[in-house]
Parts: sequence; structure tokens; C-alpha cells
Amino acid sequence: MPIVSICVGVALLLLLMVVFKLNAFISLIIVSLLVGILEGMSPIDAMTSIENGLGSTLGHLAMVIIFGGILGKLMTDSGGAQRIAMTLIKVFGEKRVQLAAVLTASIVGIALFFETGVVVLIPLVFTIAAAAGVPVLYIGMPVIAALITMHGFVPPHPGPTAIADVFGANIGKMLIYGIIIAIPAIILAGPVFTKLFKKESLETTIPKELFNPKHFEEHEMPGFGTSIFTAIIPVILIATKAFVEIFLPDSPIMPATNFIGNPSVALLISVIIAIFTFGISRGKKMPEIMNSVSESVSGIAMILLIIGAGGAFKQVLIDSHIDQYISDIMAGSTLSPLLLTWLIAALLRVAVGSATVAGMTAAGIAAPLVSAAGISPELMALAAGAGSITFSHVNDAGFWIYKEYFNLSIGQTIKTWSVMVTIISLVGLAGVLLINMFI
Repeated sequence: MPIVSICVGVALLLLLMVVFKLNAFISLIIVSLLVGILEGMSPIDAMTSIENGLGSTLGHLAMVIIFGGILGKLMTDSGGAQRIAMTLIKVFGEKRVQLAAVLTASIVGIALFFETGVVVLIPLVFTIAAAAGVPVLYIGMPVIAALITMHGFVPPHPGPTAIADVFGANIGKMLIYGIIIAIPAIILAGPVFTKLFKKESLETTIPKELFNPKHFEEHEMPGFGTSIFTAIIPVILIATKAFVEIFLPDSPIMPATNFIGNPSVALLISVIIAIFTFGISRGKKMPEIMNSVSESVSGIAMILLIIGAGGAFKQVLIDSHIDQYISDIMAGSTLSPLLLTWLIAALLRVAVGSATVAGMTAAGIAAPLVSAAGISPELMALAAGAGSITFSHVNDAGFWIYKEYFNLSIGQTIKTWSVMVTIISLVGLAGVLLINMFI
């Protein structure tokens, strides 16, 4: 039984990491190999699947994480992150600093992939928390909630856009409905959810490689305009690509915007500009700037490997066709089309870890129901998107990104991240069902 294999794998992973304190990368590789064999794959096929999953995950994320880490390090080492944090605190006040962080993440999240948004905003999260004297997760959880919500519900993100295409949904309508649902989802899963924790449980030790705790004097920091512009260059470039794709699809500038709007390219351009704005223009010599670059890369090496291993585990589950097993079980159900679509996506998300696989598979199964039941294709697409971001655990790269950047244990990650994304998913389902009553 595929579900039994998953349970055995997760239990072994927890045993290796929590009881035997084995490194997460090694543990994930061992578990991936075992689950593949339990599912009938030969040992060599299971290892090939692991290699493919590791390579495809890092191939997609390596440059994003590396360039994002460099940009963040340059921003913190120059005082740019402190300048942004101090300005936000001054404008919003310390009591509303969480709101400032959520608004920033929501705006950034419209254009950036979840992973890109995390690496761009994480230095800012650390700096705001330090400057405001609040626990890191008090700021970090709402920021992450905003990023993952926008990633799951709002086009032009590739996941929601691809799902919309399967259902034949109107992107404009889906964008409007998605934002309407995203607002309560972010509020409940972010600021409201953090209030359920005691202050000390939101404390965490910031990885020293990702944050410079130095307090800069006024004259040592770049200006707010320079700091915020450099920080949001990836957002500007990626948003430009999305704008051209949606509104000017036949424009001759589209090849250029597709290039500069690629997340890796956008972050590379940002790093090159940051070397000047946060380094050379501040009177720093190139060896000093490159020292910050080297420190940032060495600091995220293990994070990269762990994220890649999470992708390997996910690939083994996909290659052993667990997604097809769940799809076959749900195909004959008589549930409401919206609820059925959400449930298929949610089960697949828990089983295989990939939000994209979960959402697209659910869309492929449920797409014929749009015309048969007369349901809004935009709401069907949003139901699939909501289900695809439900309870995330050890088979999801996003779980490990969150865990490693905030330096948490598996238990802490499940209590915060896993529950948080489930709240977002359930609010999404409720929002879809509610909107369906009025259209």
C-alpha cells in the first residue's frame, strides 16, 4: 500500500533525525531509497529517481537561493536592511511592525516565486525583528504566510496560471477572486496565528551566516531609496515579465522581458547592482565585498543540500506513482466539484509533497466537471490551488526551506509552518465555497 510506505518513510525520517540526530541530508537520502524500494522500485531505479529529484530541485532553485543569499548578505552587511527596517518601524510604529512586514511580503509575493521571495525577504525579517525587539517568528511567520498565499492563489505565478489553463479559467477573474481570498488567509494564518503562541516559543537562533547583527550608525547606512530600490529589483523585473505576458503577449519586447524576468537572471542583475549600491558606492573595496559574497555562499551550502534531498524524496514518491493511486481512489466520488477538487489536491499534496503536481493532477481529474456541473472554472482553479498548499511536511522542499532558514527543529516546523499552510488551505476552500454562493 503506497500510503503505508509513506508513513513508514516519515516515521523513519523522524527516528533518524530526532532520536539519532543524523544530518537531515543523509536522513532524507536514506528514507527516499527505502520508500522507493518499498514501492517496488529496484535499488538502482530508486537511486536514479533520487538523483533526478535532487538535480531537478537544485537545478530550479540553486541559483535563486545562492544569488538571493548574496543579495541578502550584501544588504545586511552594508546596513541597507537596517535602513529599511528602521524606516518601516518609524512609519508604522513598533506596535504595527508586523503589519508593515505583511504588506511588504504581500506586494513582493505578487511577482516572486515563493522560494525567491523567501531569500529576498529573510534578511529583512531578521533585521526588523532585531530592531523592533520582537521574536523572529513573530515577523517571519506572517511574512511566509503572505508569500505562500500569493504563490498558491494569485496569477501570474506559474502554478495558479497553469491550473487556470487546464480549467479554461479567466486569469483576470481568478486574480480578483484570488486576492479576495488571500486577504483573510494571510491575516488568519499570519498575525492571528502567531498570537496563539507564547512569546518564547517564537524565539529562534538566527543562522549567523545569514545575518549581520551589527548595529549601524546613521552615517554608515545607505539611504532608504537606494536600499529599497536595490532590494525590490527582482520584484520589478519579474513583475515586468508577468505584465508583458498578460497584457502584451505579442510584443517584440517579450523575449527580453522573459530573459530579465527569469528569477535567476533577475537576482543576478540585482546582485551586480547591489555590489555597486551596497559596496563600491559606500567606499568599500572589492575584496571586502567579495568576502561578504563568499560568506553568504558558504553559509547556505547545507541548506541547498537539504532542500535538494527534500526534492529527491518527492521525486521518488512521484516516480512510484503514488499520485495515480490517490487519483484513482477519488475519481468516482460524488462530492461537490469544488470540495472534490480541493480534496484530491490536498491528498496529493500530503502524499507527494509537490504543490504543482497536486494542483495539476487535481485539475486534470476535475476539469470535465466544469461544463458538466456548471461550476465557475476560476473557482475550480482556486480550489485546486488551495488544496495544493495544505499540510506540508518532510516530503516538501518548502518545509525544509522554512526549517533551515529559521533554524528550527522538525517539531517546531510542523507546529508553525505545517499548521500555517493548512490554515491558508482551509480558508481558501471556505472562500471558494462562499464566493460560489454569490456568482
